[in-house]
Amino acid sequence: MSLPDLTTYVPHRSTPEADFEGTAVPGLRADFYRRPDGDRIASVGCYSYAGRELLMAWGYVDEKHCRRHAVRDPERGWQPVVEGCPDVRFVRAEDGPVIGLELRTPSGDWLKCQTPLA
Repeated sequence: MSLPDLTTYVPHRSTPEADFEGTAVPGLRADFYRRPDGDRIASVGCYSYAGRELLMAWGYVDEKHCRRHAVRDPERGWQPVVEGCPDVRFVRAEDGPVIGLELRTPSGDWLKCQTPLA
């Protein structure tokens, strides 16, 4: 299975300071695309962190969860497509606020993305 071909989708909306499943993540950007697919609407969410592609998740707008997703490792490129939603852990500073996130790759490694601590 391959990544969605974004040339067949239309930009729907962009969120420069995005949250992930209701949790704000500094430095995370989300761009959403849609296209008709029969009587349904296919949707792709493309997430980047600090200007670097990080994650694609896709399915249909009438579904509560992702159908598939793929994580992009900065050293190895796009990883294989995985069924369902990505596994995500939030990275928090010692005093509690979210400063980043980690995504599980298909090999089970955690890809960490976080803002540098001042």
